[in-house]
Amino acid sequence: MRLTHVAHLRLPFGRVLGYELQVSSTADELPVSFDQRRHVAAGERPGSWMAITLRWDVDDLDALATAWRRVVERHGTLCSVFEPAEQPGTDPRLRAVTLGLGRWVEHETAPGARLSDAVRSILDTHCTPYSRPAHRLCVVQGADEATVVIAADHSHVDMWSLLVVARDLRAALDGRLDERPVPAFADHTVALRERPRAPEDVRARWREVLRDAGDVMPRFPLPLGDLEDPVPERVELRDVLDVDASAALSRRARELGVSTLALTTSVMTAATADLAGTGLRAVFPVHSRYDERWHDSVGWFITNSVVDSADASPAACAAAIKEAVRLGSYPLEDVLAPWGGMPQAPGMFAISWLDLRRLPVRIDHLGMQAQYVSAAGRTDGVMVWFVLDEDGMRLRCRYPDTTTARASVRSWLDAVVHGLRRQARRAGAEITVAGVEMLVDRAERTDVATIARLLADDPIGATRESLDLRDYEEAFDAISRDSSQFLAVVRDGEEVVATAQLSIVPGLSRGGATRLQIEGVRVDRHRRGRGLGSALLEWAHEHGRARGARLAQLTTDVERPEARRFYARHGYEATHVGLKRTL
Repeated sequence: MRLTHVAHLRLPFGRVLGYELQVSSTADELPVSFDQRRHVAAGERPGSWMAITLRWDVDDLDALATAWRRVVERHGTLCSVFEPAEQPGTDPRLRAVTLGLGRWVEHETAPGARLSDAVRSILDTHCTPYSRPAHRLCVVQGADEATVVIAADHSHVDMWSLLVVARDLRAALDGRLDERPVPAFADHTVALRERPRAPEDVRARWREVLRDAGDVMPRFPLPLGDLEDPVPERVELRDVLDVDASAALSRRARELGVSTLALTTSVMTAATADLAGTGLRAVFPVHSRYDERWHDSVGWFITNSVVDSADASPAACAAAIKEAVRLGSYPLEDVLAPWGGMPQAPGMFAISWLDLRRLPVRIDHLGMQAQYVSAAGRTDGVMVWFVLDEDGMRLRCRYPDTTTARASVRSWLDAVVHGLRRQARRAGAEITVAGVEMLVDRAERTDVATIARLLADDPIGATRESLDLRDYEEAFDAISRDSSQFLAVVRDGEEVVATAQLSIVPGLSRGGATRLQIEGVRVDRHRRGRGLGSALLEWAHEHGRARGARLAQLTTDVERPEARRFYARHGYEATHVGLKRTL
């Protein structure tokens, strides 16, 4: 999914429409979470929202409005509004609301103004902490397609929530919205308060981490300039790894026995040590959807922890991540009470991680050209977001737009991106067979003749393959144009010694599981029996995992008993009967 900023938002040219929804407060007062209170107490301000945009056909605005109302009614936090504190020193209040009338209004785009500026103005006006309601549905109607914009003040949503809302809106529009009750975020706030208090060792660790940071949350380790007051922000968007390199990074992490997040933390720790002469210490948001019942709910299901990594070794970083998750597993309001709440200071440094491939909530973000959109505002801290999906790894970084911060943050980002790409290159395409390092690579057109020879080099292949390369070359061109296909070759030096074709196949069965289809696995006859086939197969599995595949499948001819035994050794079960027919 594309990470972007409102200033870089891609929109079709056309009319900008917003759905105005009237609400009426009830007497029902709802509990306010620790993070909601921090956010809303900062006051009414533009740029406190987050949004997601999706491309789809919108032929019937009334149907879209009806679907939107059903989604809002389904999620309690969207049917609530904040009210300012009645007296100084008291907390803002959160009240449930009832939905009233709604209508579509067209928002004028001034001559010479960008559509993104028009959308920003709408969301800055209608998605603030005290807006009634604090969310907005917009449609940008182009000539051939429309972009749907779903936005809300951060007090009511997190990034996961935006996926839930987008999924539910599409389902409601198609008449298939699940009508079962969804637990409200207010229920989660109560449940979190009722969880056991943090044990003494967790409290002691928090005291130690904050003491080492000067009794405030961690700050960016390099100079940021004069931050007496927040300054306009600078937002950088970087495509860190494409899908192949992202798969390589995951494979490298698995080789080292750690998660991709731990390996990324290792890279960040090393970059911080090189540039600042210190370990990595940063605020680390973790989700609080600790129970499956919250997976389909909407709200700010985020709590803050701290990752403290002084040792850049992957194993040590894996331990630091594990500790950070534990530190964030207890109600922070109680843990941070000695500091009067979360002790922020200018320069606060935070790192967020979201792997969309692993979330239980999924949308067709590639087909709908989905974009996560951040607002524009002022800041005195550094925030880095990493997002991984079936298209690779991206990051977005927000920092104070000072001359000093530009130099410091960019140098840190450059080092991190370089380090991640270096790690991906180390594993991405390397396999070790009998002590020999070989390269797994996308096939090139000049490899077609060798691949055809490998396919023909067995008794069955000899009867059905051809020596005429024209058909193979045309097929290669078609494969190269299809991003779901990966025609792999293994190179030992300049020699191609094995091949396989990997296909990513989305499907509806098995709960919408994506599959990895493996075809045409061949190893040069002179290299068989050395583990090359096994190494290539394991590499293929990592390729599939990185693209969201949950199942690997293949077929092999009944006349290949050795091949069947080979696949059985690697966990493949003959649970189905494969049927083929010549067309």
